[in-house]
Amino acid sequence: MSSAIPLGRKSAIAIGIITIIGIASFMWPFFAPSDSFVVAHATDAPLIFAVIIPLLLVVVLAQLSDGGMNSKSIALLGVLAAVIAALRPLGAGLGGIEPIWVILILAGRALGPGFGFVLGSVSLFVSAMFTGGVGPWLPFQMLAAAWVGLGAGLLPRASGRKEIVILCGYAAGATIAFGFILNLWFWPFSLNLPEQIAFSPGAGLGENLLAWMRFNIATSLGFDLPRALLTILLIIIAGRPILFSCAEHRVRLHSERLFLLTIN
Repeated sequence: MSSAIPLGRKSAIAIGIITIIGIASFMWPFFAPSDSFVVAHATDAPLIFAVIIPLLLVVVLAQLSDGGMNSKSIALLGVLAAVIAALRPLGAGLGGIEPIWVILILAGRALGPGFGFVLGSVSLFVSAMFTGGVGPWLPFQMLAAAWVGLGAGLLPRASGRKEIVILCGYAAGATIAFGFILNLWFWPFSLNLPEQIAFSPGAGLGENLLAWMRFNIATSLGFDLPRALLTILLIIIAGRPILFSCAEHRVRLHSERLFLLTIN
């Protein structure tokens, strides 16, 4: 596979800022002092949301400035986000069966990390508007999905069967990690949990990490594994045609960029 749309300097800086904010938003339970446990995370979510939305716009503008996106890319972004929003309700309540991840991963792979990052966040936002799923969890879903798309675009270059194998391996890890990471937004506030899987305010980093992993295995792995297996199956079945379709758009974008550079 030829090189995807590169991640420009401005885009990388904007994505880096959002990522730092996101990591802090997810990981604070492991480092916060014990008295911070009484602070309701739900009151923080609107603040995170208010920060993320403008920064996502900055990423899009940076992509435009870096030449990684144009009007056609924006249109494709809208189409893919709408497709993901339409598909997402199909997996509601079905044990983690979610077909949206194959589109996000393959689009990020073919069109680049910046495009994948924006698609992941925008598509989850559109889906929430479409299904009425707006809540304190939404900014965390947007961040985690954005990282899935970003990671797909940063995978090493490959082609043919090797590329499909790499994508399947990434899909397995990324979709399971998505479920594990999303648990962090509510796990510290889950009540009446057994001590082995409960968050302990002020406990050591290692102790809470082990409790979090046990919580994931006990409560969400049954949803995360079907999500991963379905995504792998869909990549095997439809991976090559979707990659080829996205690659055609990428080639046209590169051609337009070269033409604009020539006439300028």
